[in-house]
Amino acid sequence: MTTHDLGEGVARFQRDVFPGKADLFARLATTHRPGTLFISCSDARVVPELITQREPGELFVIRTAGNLVPPYAPGADGVAASVEYAVAVLGVEDIVVCGHSGCGAMTALAEGHDLGALPAVADWLRHVGAVPTRDVAALVRANVGAQLAHLATHPSVVRALEARTLTLRGWVFDIATGSVEHVGFPSRLASTPVHS
Repeated sequence: MTTHDLGEGVARFQRDVFPGKADLFARLATTHRPGTLFISCSDARVVPELITQREPGELFVIRTAGNLVPPYAPGADGVAASVEYAVAVLGVEDIVVCGHSGCGAMTALAEGHDLGALPAVADWLRHVGAVPTRDVAALVRANVGAQLAHLATHPSVVRALEARTLTLRGWVFDIATGSVEHVGFPSRLASTPVHS
């Protein structure tokens, strides 16, 4: 895809899509109240709004390699700042951490790829923690659980969980079938299909 292709997409959006959603965008120009923080992988095949069939303004989205959320630590951190803003300012009621099949980050870890030429990636992937398996699908699920546990170290999340105004959910999206499985915290790694 080229910049020209992207420009054609913008032109189609302005011509064919925006007019039918003009009222929605007029409201969104002055209102920002998403109900869910959706944390997914940066992988271009995983599109949160498409998977969940949400309209603009309904999801606050963070996309990182491997859908990773570092444990809370003082200091500048774009993921922590986005989590804090979503929970403490926007008042989201749900956080979904969504892993996916065929994740390149999890594949690299499970298969022990040499990341020597990718020092930033290698450093980032330390947030997965111990790699308990060489099975990529199992590692994807375990990683979602680990990231939920990391979220629970963020002060804004802790406060909202204590106030019972926030729910944490873990999902794994299967690219080939479009199915979504629910994944619990690390102590409850059994998965079940998502029906709603």
